[in-house]
Amino acid sequence: MNKLLNNRLFFIALVTLLSLILSACGNGTGSGSADSAEDFPQNDINGIIQWGEGGATDIISRTLASVAEDEIGTSLVMENRTGASGAIATQYVYDQAADGYNLLFGAENPNLYQVLDISERDYMNDFVPVSIIGQSYAGIVVNADSEFDTLEDLVAYAEESSEGLLMGTSGEGGLPHVASAMLKNELGIEFNQIPYDGDGPLAVALLGDEIDVTVLAVSAAQEYVDSGDFKMLAVLNDSSLDSIPDVPPITDIYPEFEVYLPWGPFQGIFAHKDTPEEIVQKLSDGFEEAQNDEEFINQLTDLGVDPLNLHGEEASEFVEANQSTSAWMLYEAGETSISPEELGIPKVGE
Repeated sequence: MNKLLNNRLFFIALVTLLSLILSACGNGTGSGSADSAEDFPQNDINGIIQWGEGGATDIISRTLASVAEDEIGTSLVMENRTGASGAIATQYVYDQAADGYNLLFGAENPNLYQVLDISERDYMNDFVPVSIIGQSYAGIVVNADSEFDTLEDLVAYAEESSEGLLMGTSGEGGLPHVASAMLKNELGIEFNQIPYDGDGPLAVALLGDEIDVTVLAVSAAQEYVDSGDFKMLAVLNDSSLDSIPDVPPITDIYPEFEVYLPWGPFQGIFAHKDTPEEIVQKLSDGFEEAQNDEEFINQLTDLGVDPLNLHGEEASEFVEANQSTSAWMLYEAGETSISPEELGIPKVGE
């Protein structure tokens, strides 16, 4: 009798445990749920931003997320995960379930992780672009009180100084790091690089005279230039920008930079490569519609960002071209010993 009772209690406990497991599986919040494309999304979507608050990627990502929620049909819960030139956020999203509930809101940095030996992850092999939002431009900026009034002043000092200038960077593979490789390639000048966690902290460091110079996305530097806190010595482009018409393009000063341009940072949204195509398409459609919002387009333009709104194959081709230009630029400047060719990264134009 006791044996029978024990068996019945065991059976009841087993059924209860199975029910709890099945219930948990059926009520996932994106880390284990497997919605069909027709049902997606059933829960909030986590938007993981590679960089800190106040930078270009953060501003653009949060602005778009607020517009896209109505188009996608759920809330976008935005979170900054900084560190390792964006690699911490990138790995985090890669480690989550490939179900569309964790999206990476990132910039161009993962294109260089492998060539710089930062991470084994990159956009081309590990993610699929949901949307490429816009192409930004980079500006060489100094504090308003700096002795440098022109890019020629800064270059002349860098050529003569044995100590070198302190350039704030966002780490290996970040925009200032790649831009410094460009300057080294063409002008032969080098900087003492000091790393920070993105555009926001870089701006604060420049305001506090912790560094002599940095390279910021125009979208992140614009307000400081307009307020008179920063001077922008040149924009890394082959033509002037409407948002900062008084700042010369670098090719007006040094025509040899034309070989790299147009080039610059970009902002995009990425999903794990194994995310079902139907869910990626549904997300892409929602973000595409959101980016057609006239107010959002005006906000991008005011930030000095060219709206792109790219999806699918067009987005993949854009990412690949950016990776090729940046990776080969760093390699040829001696900033990395890993050849892009070893990683299967073709050289632009070849």
